[in-house]
Amino acid sequence: MTPRSSRSGRAAVLAVDGGNSKTDVVLLDRKGNVVGAARGAGSNHSHSDHHSAMSVIDSLVAEAAGGPTESVADLAMLCLAGADYPSDSRRLAAGAARFRWADRVVIHNDAIAMLRAGTDSEAAIALVCGAGVNCVGVAPGGRRAGFPALGEVSGDWGGGYDIGMAALVAAIRAQDGRGPRTCLAKTVPAYFDLARPSNVVYAMHCGRIDQERLTELPPLVFAAGDGGDPVALAIIDRLAAELVTMVGAIARRLRLTRSSFDVVLGGGVLAAGHPLLYEPLTAGILRVAPEARLVMLAAAPVAGAALLALDELGIAARSGVRPAIEAALATKGRP
Repeated sequence: MTPRSSRSGRAAVLAVDGGNSKTDVVLLDRKGNVVGAARGAGSNHSHSDHHSAMSVIDSLVAEAAGGPTESVADLAMLCLAGADYPSDSRRLAAGAARFRWADRVVIHNDAIAMLRAGTDSEAAIALVCGAGVNCVGVAPGGRRAGFPALGEVSGDWGGGYDIGMAALVAAIRAQDGRGPRTCLAKTVPAYFDLARPSNVVYAMHCGRIDQERLTELPPLVFAAGDGGDPVALAIIDRLAAELVTMVGAIARRLRLTRSSFDVVLGGGVLAAGHPLLYEPLTAGILRVAPEARLVMLAAAPVAGAALLALDELGIAARSGVRPAIEAALATKGRP
């Protein structure tokens, strides 16, 4: 699709959701119509290298625009994983400015896009549990609260990587006698076509198995939990407690515990909707904030980036913009 005219023959909005595993790009005109879309590989940046992430985005902007990327839109709203501190946002904005996609560039963390994609409420919290974990919230008036979400160094626990690591730790400790017996001692090595947990540890130590593949193991933990495995159930209970703690901390910081607000749930682990996690998560959040409403994210997070951009431009989003963006991206496949 080629961008239609909004001003000087370009789109009004360039919206980007850039995460660890994928990047979504959409272009919208001033009526909120989708006029271009693209989906590709992840664009998470490193602290020392922003250019590589921006180059990934630029190639997708070219695909969505059907041509050159310079001045494709009035406003670029980039919601990016790793935009955790103001200094990150400043560096990312400077990197984006070199590509001259738009007159103005706004940077947010990708969790902010998920929050806006999931609800129109003025008071809401977004809880993300996928490969990693994050939680952000907004109160009436626009005040926000969140966490750095840098992993263990910033106190995080609970994404797919942590669940997978807990599964491997439980498996190896069951094998060598340091921990209780668990079926994970069989299912974890079997997943990697190996005989023992110690083989998995050695393969990761030698680099034959990328340690990031631990993010693939949560389904094994939930399957073991379904079978009543106490070690797996303890991992799931720990996850539920940690997620409740995150939501509770944000709700208290924003003074929402006695208010009605949405809790938008997103990320692959939560999207699975497993009762062993969903039920204690729901009960725990309601103990903290009895009027909270849990909402499973139904739209692509990039729809939130698009809506944030329309908000910024003072353009009322037309009804159906979320499904329209979802439909446009559906034709692009997965990276």
